[in-house]
Amino acid sequence: MTVFEPLVFNRILLTIDEDDSASTKRAFRYAVTLAQSANVELGICSVIENHDINIYDSMMPAKLDEKREQLQTVVDGYVSQAQVAGAKNVTGFIAEGGDVDDVILEQALPNFHPDLIVCGADTEFTAHRVAGAVSLRLAKKAPISVIVVR
Repeated sequence: MTVFEPLVFNRILLTIDEDDSASTKRAFRYAVTLAQSANVELGICSVIENHDINIYDSMMPAKLDEKREQLQTVVDGYVSQAQVAGAKNVTGFIAEGGDVDDVILEQALPNFHPDLIVCGADTEFTAHRVAGAVSLRLAKKAPISVIVVR
């Protein structure tokens, strides 16, 4: 008879897409419930996407700072909601760069050191050209487990 060891997580990283509220909200509820029940640290991150920055914005530092502040406000709102829901040790941060999945893997993972990534299925917003593309690429490329919430 084989005895299965329970999965143990110390840190969970929730990735949010400010443009896909339905998918993000479902992933948020799942991640908060899991973090709360396991009493582990929860990181909430989002990425400033390349297509959100046009050539004119990229030449104006004030405009870029405004976009960063807007996204940080969204992330901070999720952090507050997670704390109200009972999650402990919640950290919010934003990242920026190239493709969303690469930015998460190259910036968020090394900085936060999660054991699990939770993300939405990305089904309602197709700015990523293919619905579900970011979550699929994260699941394929991440060195840790990824849970995609539909």
